[in-house]
Amino acid sequence: MKKLTFRTVLRMISSFMIFFLTIGFAVSCCMMLFLNVIAETMGLEFTAENIAAAAKITLVNVLIITAIFTWIDYIRRRMTVDRPVRIITEAAEKIMKGDLSVRIKPMQGAATEGFNRIITAVNSMTEELSGIETLRTDFISNVSHEMKTPLAVMQNYGTLLQSPELSDEKRIEYAKGVTDASRRLADMMTNILKLNRLENQTIFPQKAVFDLGEQLCESLLQYESIWEKSDIEIETEIEDDVKVEADAELLSLVWNNLFSNAFKFTGEGGKVRVSLTTDGHYAVVSVSDTGCGMTPEVGAHIFEKFYQGDTSRATQGNGLGLALVKRVVDIMQGEIGVESAVGKGTTFTVKIEKV
Repeated sequence: MKKLTFRTVLRMISSFMIFFLTIGFAVSCCMMLFLNVIAETMGLEFTAENIAAAAKITLVNVLIITAIFTWIDYIRRRMTVDRPVRIITEAAEKIMKGDLSVRIKPMQGAATEGFNRIITAVNSMTEELSGIETLRTDFISNVSHEMKTPLAVMQNYGTLLQSPELSDEKRIEYAKGVTDASRRLADMMTNILKLNRLENQTIFPQKAVFDLGEQLCESLLQYESIWEKSDIEIETEIEDDVKVEADAELLSLVWNNLFSNAFKFTGEGGKVRVSLTTDGHYAVVSVSDTGCGMTPEVGAHIFEKFYQGDTSRATQGNGLGLALVKRVVDIMQGEIGVESAVGKGTTFTVKIEKV
């Protein structure tokens, strides 16, 4: 058993005095009542010697009972208060030092019910912190990995550009490589900042009523040169006069990313289909392509940061686009789903409440 401290001794003395006064008062009252009843019933008279002897015996009994109760109370506090407090405090100290693997076992007994609620809260908090720490570590690791590729490209092309015998054709090619790598790096930093602001709610939606069909058409026309170059067939089915109340700038991020992915994964001669319909109180936007598609395993992770299912096209993105899309749709209190099959294509469906 842990060594008694000065504070513990003072607490025991305080408990002893409280028990002594309480028990002494209760026993004295009971004894006086008992003796008065006996004296009146049996006609007895108590002498001073009798009363003094009885008082001494009573005092000894009260002291013994008080000592027993004080010791029982001390054991009770040690088991039901001090021990749980010590366990929770030690766990909290470990958490403060960075050990997020700490979990406290629930305690047995009705007297520890309140502490068990605290333990449940601490375990939940630690689990959440552990998950956040894992995400933070993964995020840093992924950012570092994604930055290495464009930086390595820029470094290699920069070294080649220093060659005095380099032809103008090669110089232009290498300069373009540096430009493309720097643009990719800049895009990644921009998306990271956007995603961070969205996740921390430092971007507040500026909602306004606008025609969703017009916005879809404007966003799609930005990729006209891409579909003409790759001979991709465009099919649209846009319902008229579908209005939504949302942040147009944020929502354009969704369409731009979905269209960009559709054209990126659709080969020459393929088809991209965009539709806007209504379903009850919702506007439903579908973006389909006849590209390579993806497996269910890949589909389960596509909204995660930095995840890229098709590594052969990794140089065309940074795995943040769909994470941005998911976050924007969540902020707009909408829904997004995906259906895909390998070799047949992919369909993204977004549902947003219409006006």
